[in-house]
Formats: sequence, structure tokens, C-alpha cells
Amino acid sequence: MKINLLRSNKEGVRNFNTIIKKNLELVFLVCTALSVIVLAQLFNLLKDQRKDHFFEILNNIYFEKTINNVIENLEPKYINIEHKILHGDSFNSILEKYEIPKSEINSIIKILSKRENLKKLKKNQVIKFTFDTGGSKKITSLIYPVSRTKKIQIIRNLENDELYYQELITNLNKKIVYKEAKILRSLYQSATKLGIQPNVIVEFARIYGFQIDFQRDIRKNDTFQIMYEGFQDEKGRVLETGKILYANMMLRGQKNELYYFGGKKFEGHYDKNGKSAKKALMKTPINGARLSSSFGMRKHPILGFNKMHKGTDFAAPIGTPIMASGDGKIIRARWCGGGGNCVKIKHNSTYSTVYAHLSKFGAGIKEGVRVKQGRIIGYVGSTGLSTGPHLHYEVIENGKKINSQTLKLPSGKTLKGKNRKIFEVEKIKINVLKSEIIHKQE
Repeated sequence: MKINLLRSNKEGVRNFNTIIKKNLELVFLVCTALSVIVLAQLFNLLKDQRKDHFFEILNNIYFEKTINNVIENLEPKYINIEHKILHGDSFNSILEKYEIPKSEINSIIKILSKRENLKKLKKNQVIKFTFDTGGSKKITSLIYPVSRTKKIQIIRNLENDELYYQELITNLNKKIVYKEAKILRSLYQSATKLGIQPNVIVEFARIYGFQIDFQRDIRKNDTFQIMYEGFQDEKGRVLETGKILYANMMLRGQKNELYYFGGKKFEGHYDKNGKSAKKALMKTPINGARLSSSFGMRKHPILGFNKMHKGTDFAAPIGTPIMASGDGKIIRARWCGGGGNCVKIKHNSTYSTVYAHLSKFGAGIKEGVRVKQGRIIGYVGSTGLSTGPHLHYEVIENGKKINSQTLKLPSGKTLKGKNRKIFEVEKIKINVLKSEIIHKQE
């Protein structure tokens, strides 16, 4: 019986092995499923334990403080501001815009106002400052531009919390610049293509404004020459310009040379014979304009009937600078009805001039102010009774309006004696310097 039982067991094992072999894939899948169930249960158990531990950490006060410190450090402690000055800005309003406390603004203004006039902020200049983002919002550094070469810096000493003032000066090297070119369309366009600074072009036009009408006297292919002082920084950029030492307008082959002379009481530009280029009134007080309506009877473009036009109109783009045609005192700078914004200058007991339809007045231009010949008093506009942007210009002689274009202007002074001898020496030096520069450029 035992033998039969053993035989029966062996046969059962063989049958089981046979079944396993035949269903090996099914057995593997069952084992895998059991393993996954066991592992899942184990993972859920561990997950619940780690979750409880995680919430214990979050509720820990020291952990909360650490997180808060990390978040605070992610925010910048200091903010750097670069504010471009716009029309209507004041020093006070600029700092208030960035929510700087009043006491802090007053401290800064107190230091700056002792040395600079903060009421005359220059448009488009940039004020740079840094302030602490803490509750007090204290300014740690401020740079205020006075000019291209001078800046004022205010720095806070973080140890004693005091503000200190210092000047930042950019040292410039003087270089004599010489340029020449043909005038293809206009003096301004030809000069700007050569890289000549706009203020130099305006000054060039001013010194010739007493003898040349830049609209009617210049022809295509006329040439000009100019030699002036330029002041460069360490990168070779011209930040400031100085005197025009030599100028020449070659009109239809005829030279019109002018030399700078710095003699006391005689400073200015003179021709080769020592005669001053400066006269009582400029021939045209605007550069690059077109004569659009001359002095005389005409049909008024707006009123529609014939009327005496007691001035000269110069058409030019809005914003073109208008210069005072002579030294004098401003006796009117306000709205003038049909003339729009206008300026009137009394030059002497004989002559006065009027400038009408201005878009706006020049900086500092108001009644009672004395101006020098060539100063910008306003800008071309189309205010009042006007069909387009232009300057209406009048010359008044002994109370009577006259034609400015036919006016025989009185001559300027002529150098004599010792001053003439000094001028001749200076003229030779300028000509030699010009020749050397031209030779180097060839």
C-alpha cells in the first residue's frame, strides 16, 4: 500500500509539473499580479507615514522662518532707477513717482540746491538713483547730470547714515575738426552727413546770416569749409564743441572766408581784411527755410481779400529754430491774435523785429529779457491765422514796417591798429593749421 501511495504521489508531482510547464505563462502572470498587489500595499503604507512626517515638518516654526527668509532674499534689496526727464517734470515729482518719502526728498534737495538750480531740469537728461526697498526707502546713491562733462553724485554712508556730495568730471581732449563738402540739397543736410554737430551748423549759419540768404543765395554744388574745436572723451566721442575758428562759403566760385578773433571787446568773426561779419540785423533769422511770401500787396490766403503783407514769410517744418536777428530786449512774448504766438524785439532806438506763428517759445524767452544776436527765441509753427507752418518776419524802422530783404544793413566794425596786427598773425596761424589738417587727411 505504501508503495502504491508513493507511486501515486510521484505520478501527481509529474502531472503537476506537466501542468505547470504547459501553463507557464499563466503561472508567471499570476505571480506578477500577486507581487504587484503586495508592493502596492507596502508603498501605500510608507506613503502615509511620509505624508504624516511631511506635515509635521511644515508645522515646525523653524522651518516656517527658514522659508520666509528664503522668499525675502529672492526680492532685490536695492532698486536701480534711470529716469529720463520729461516736459513738466520737477525734481520733487520725479522722486515722489517712485514713492520716496518726503523727508528723504527734502534731504536730497537741500544738498543739491546749494550748488545747482533744480528748477531748470533739462529735458531728456537722465537722473539715476538707487534706493533701499526696506520700509524707509532711503536713497543710497543718486547721480544728477549738470552737463555732458559734469555730474553730481550723492552717496549715503551706510555706517553713519549720512549723505555725501561729490562732483564727477569727464576730462576731455581738445581736437581741431576740419570738414568740407559740396552742398547738394541744403547746408544742413550736407553738414549732418559729415557728422557735424547740429549746434555747430546753427552757429555756422548764424555768422553768415548777416550777408547770405541760405534759401536764395546758395546754388547746387556750392561748397563750404569749416574748422572748429571739438572736445573728445577717452573713447574718441565728441561731447562738447567750441569756437568755429575758420569758415568759408564758396558761392559760385567766390570765397567768403571768415576767421575767428578773440581780442578783448572785439571777439567775433572777421573777413580777410579784418572787417566784422556781424551787422545790425541778420538778413534771415532762420536756416533752411523757403521764402513763401514776400513783402507787398497780396491776396490774404485766409481772409480772401487783397491786403498789404507787411512782412516776409519763410516756410519751414514745424520745430525749425528761429533766431534773434540782432541784440535787443524782448518787449512781447505772448499770444498775438492772428499772429499766434509771437515775439517782438526792440534792438535800438531805430529798429525792432517781429516773429509770428511760433509753435512755442525758446527756453527762457519772456518779456523783459535781453537776448544776443543768434539766440533761439522760438520755433516754427502754424498758430493764429495760418495755412501752414511758417515764420512771419517783420522789420520795423522808426515805427514803420519795411522790406527786410531790401534793407541795407549797416556795416560792422573793422579792426585797426594793434588789434589788426594781432588779427593778421592769428589769421596766418589758422591758415597754416588748416593746411596741415588737409594734408593729413589726403
